[in-house]
Amino acid sequence: VSRQAYVKLLSAADRKEVLDNNPQTLRRVRRITDRLVAQAVQLRPETRGWQWEVHVLKSKEINAWCMAGGKMAVYTGLIEKIKPSDDELAQVMAHEISHALLSHQAEKISRVQMQGAGLQLGVLAGAIAGYDLSGVAGLADSAATVALQLPNSREAESEADKVGMLLAARAGYNPQAAISLWEKMMQSSSGGPPEWLSTHPNPETRIGYMRTLAEEYR
Repeated sequence: VSRQAYVKLLSAADRKEVLDNNPQTLRRVRRITDRLVAQAVQLRPETRGWQWEVHVLKSKEINAWCMAGGKMAVYTGLIEKIKPSDDELAQVMAHEISHALLSHQAEKISRVQMQGAGLQLGVLAGAIAGYDLSGVAGLADSAATVALQLPNSREAESEADKVGMLLAARAGYNPQAAISLWEKMMQSSSGGPPEWLSTHPNPETRIGYMRTLAEEYR
C-alpha cells in the first residue's frame, strides 16, 4: 500500500515540477540515507527485501518521513530553514526510518480501523507534501497516507529517538547532533517545535534524554 501511495505522490510531484529539482541536494540526501539503511538492515535483516527509496520534494514545510516499506522523502523547507549539517540530517532521517522499523505506521492504521474513522478524499492529500494533491484520486484515503498524517504517540516518538540515534551512531554520525538539531528546530519555531514534532515529549525532558543516549552511543 505504501508503494502504491508513494508512486502516486511522486507522479503528482513530478507533474508539478517539485520533485528532485536540485541534483546536489538529492545526492547529499541519498548519500546519508544509504548509510542509515545499511544499518537498518543490520538491525532488522528482513528489511533487506524492502525497496528502500528517497526523494526530495520542494516544499516550504519543515518535514521528512519514511513510509512502511522504506519509502522516504525530505522536504526542502527542512534543509533551507534548519540548515542541518550532515550529522543533523542523518538524525532526522534515522528517526523517520526508525518509525518504519518499529512498525509505528501499522499501529496507527490499526487504531484507525478499530475506531472506524472515516476519511474523505483530498483531506490529507495536500498535507502529505505541503502542496495541493487533491487531484490525485485515491491517495488521501490510502492506509499509507493515513499512517503518515496521524500523529505518533509520545511513547512511539521516544522509541524512534532511541533507535534513530543508535542507527545514526552506527552509521558513523555524531550522536550529539540530535541535540543540536532539536535546538535548531526550537529556534525555527519561535521557541516551540514545528507541527511535525508536536507530539514529541517535553523539549527539556527530551534533550536530557538525548544527552544520556548521546554519551552512551558515542
